[in-house]
Amino acid sequence: MTPVTKKPTTTTISIAVIGYDPLRLVGLRSVLEADGEFAVHKVDSKDLGLPLPGSIVLMGSHGMESVFDAVATLRTVRPQVKIILSGASMSDEAMLRAISAGVKGCLDEAAPAEEYKEALREVHDGSMWAPRRVLARFVELATAGGKKTARQGVLSERELQVLELLVAGRTNREIGLELGIEERTVKSHVSKLMQKAGVDNRIALSVYAVTNALFTRV
Repeated sequence: MTPVTKKPTTTTISIAVIGYDPLRLVGLRSVLEADGEFAVHKVDSKDLGLPLPGSIVLMGSHGMESVFDAVATLRTVRPQVKIILSGASMSDEAMLRAISAGVKGCLDEAAPAEEYKEALREVHDGSMWAPRRVLARFVELATAGGKKTARQGVLSERELQVLELLVAGRTNREIGLELGIEERTVKSHVSKLMQKAGVDNRIALSVYAVTNALFTRV
């Protein structure tokens, strides 16, 4: 009697999709679920604090006031979730900000289906997905900003608050409004933070905060 060979079991990767317009979501579900490798679940942005299906979130910007606020919320309530941010023609600076805020992948929303699948597989397996030049720049900034210098000192509670909001992608004005301080005061705090970190721009400061785990959220 010929033994029966069992076919290997393929695990379906569940994806929570947030911030996609209905038409684009239909197309996304059609291409991703075609071969059973992925299961797409729509999640409303107001439900970020609830249990999410799967460990990957694919996030667009449709219907959301601030993508970076949504990222910050997810990083706080679901730190184990891996986030892929998609957008139209994202600049290198925007991608660096996203990675600094804890995003694991950056993807052009107009990318072909196979690129979506490859990005989801890579992030699911623990890697990051972004253009090589962006990842290289991130490493460069992390290396430069991560070196301890004599200029560093203990950060005050206010500096930590400003830094946390800066990493979340807030402008000086938005930080000032949230903390109830003048915009010029925020600028002063940011300047002192860059001085202490030994960096010369906000992106490098964000990377420094992430790579040195300066506060719980990151």
